[in-house]
Amino acid sequence: METSSKSIKGGEYLIRETDAQDIFIPEQFTEEQKMMAQACQDFIDTEITPKIEEIDSMKNPDLVPSIFKKAGELGLLGISVPEEYGGMGMSFNTSMLIADVIGAAGSFSTTYGAHTGIGTLPILYYGTEEQKQKYLPRLATGELAACYCLTEPDAGSDANGGKTKATPTEDGKHYLINGQKMWISNAGFADLFIVFAKIEDDKNLSAFIVEKGFGGITMNEEEKKMGIKGSSTRQVFFNDCKVPVENLLSERQNGFKIAVNILNIGRVKLGAGVLGGVRTVTTQAIKYSTERKQFGVSINTFGAIKAKLAEMATRTFVSESLCYRAGQDIEDKMNSLAAEGMPDAEAKLKALEQFAIEAAIAKVHGSEVLDYVVDQGVQVYGGMGYSAEAPMERAYRDARISRIYEGTNEINRMLMVGMLLKRAMKGEINLFEPAMAVASELTAVPSFESIDTSALFAAEKEVIKKLKKVFLMVGGKAAMALQDRIEDEQEVMMNLADVMIEIYAAESALLRTEKLVSIKGEDACKNQIAMVQIYLSEAVDKINMAAKEAIASFAKGDEQKVMLMGLKRFTKADPVNTKELRRQIADYMIEQGKYPF
Repeated sequence: METSSKSIKGGEYLIRETDAQDIFIPEQFTEEQKMMAQACQDFIDTEITPKIEEIDSMKNPDLVPSIFKKAGELGLLGISVPEEYGGMGMSFNTSMLIADVIGAAGSFSTTYGAHTGIGTLPILYYGTEEQKQKYLPRLATGELAACYCLTEPDAGSDANGGKTKATPTEDGKHYLINGQKMWISNAGFADLFIVFAKIEDDKNLSAFIVEKGFGGITMNEEEKKMGIKGSSTRQVFFNDCKVPVENLLSERQNGFKIAVNILNIGRVKLGAGVLGGVRTVTTQAIKYSTERKQFGVSINTFGAIKAKLAEMATRTFVSESLCYRAGQDIEDKMNSLAAEGMPDAEAKLKALEQFAIEAAIAKVHGSEVLDYVVDQGVQVYGGMGYSAEAPMERAYRDARISRIYEGTNEINRMLMVGMLLKRAMKGEINLFEPAMAVASELTAVPSFESIDTSALFAAEKEVIKKLKKVFLMVGGKAAMALQDRIEDEQEVMMNLADVMIEIYAAESALLRTEKLVSIKGEDACKNQIAMVQIYLSEAVDKINMAAKEAIASFAKGDEQKVMLMGLKRFTKADPVNTKELRRQIADYMIEQGKYPF
């Protein structure tokens, strides 16, 4: 396997070794970035947490818009908007950090994400200079609130199947938009709508910047939702909505591409955007388990509770690690493309497209960690967890949407595998050569030379190297056996995706910890080392199961036997005393009284 240089491509983590010094870890944020995050946290503590019940009740229709305006006054809505358009022009990973902190704001995080991400970025990345000058400064300050109108009753995951039409007027100066959109976040108070529609009989969507004042826009009442109740979600109807031709965004029929690329950003930001909530819930569970007494002692003295707390922290630590690793890779690619002379907006889009696989991984992993953590949070609270008087009930309901929006986790799993295989077919990633090498290794005489695993992380790195071989073996054989039919074999695609996700997650946590040890020393990082060992132990089992399912579904006879033997060899790892490691982590967290990593 090659070792890395900084110019790694998206998906290449499967065939290259990455040096720990080449990745970004959240412990490296600058003082300025930390101050920005603290300002965001202060905003949540003063403006959102005390009003959370009122926000969720939706009884005061002016409350969320007024909080939104205050966020604009503080500059929180303009993090990604360049300074020349009235924003703060901060780096991509800073915008990830702010999304992370805002994640603790319950349903307001959806309001915030819909405006700053899918509502604003299409204009920033695809708008003409006139469109940017006209709209971005007002979006950055919160004078305008934005929403994104893509989903329709018959077009969800199949976004390009939308039926909304845009018809040019006879004088050629306007488009008349007619159609229906649903699940539109912020619709209730939005001033600006990014609307996707097909012009006449076009095959692909086009995108439009639509002002509420153009008229012809009506809405249903607010949706009654399971969670994120305080965020506005409505159906929007366009009835001969008259849009000036200069409000076409980018080129005709470029809407689907805009939708896909903006969703890439949404996905990686959603990965970061669950982290604030995950840490908050973990901290609440630690505090409650200290206060709650049973049999005369705090419940956090019991092994079963310690195991839960430590597992919540471990998965959180891993998700943080992979999100900020991906965020910095995207940023590095943006900077290198811009340095080569590519226009700024194009460089950003190309970089996001390049790391679309990692963006999908961040979304899936983060949303599933969030679901796990809130579920365990309810369990730690016991009966109180089920009560609306305690914080877990809301967290549990709010979390569930994360596995659905920005593309369901099933769609994201299939996308990451599909993208990887397409890139391999085009020769953009050299996947098949290493896959063939692994296939040859299966039938060769096994090497019995011992590997020195005495150095810190040497054993874990060896395990990850072998897990990559699992993907190359199963993915390579599946691509050969199923060929063009592989996209119809969705179960196999999901199995392969699970292998990809677990490798990226375990490796990211390992690299983060290795880098931390180089900064702080081994003793100061013993809990992070423990989390890496726990997660890797679990990842081996998950990968074994996913790969076994895939092999059984497309391989037969001797070929199946050889692959299963290979799988056994590649998922062989020394057992880890996870019980003791979890107790060690939990004791440290209980002593700190919060998620401390």
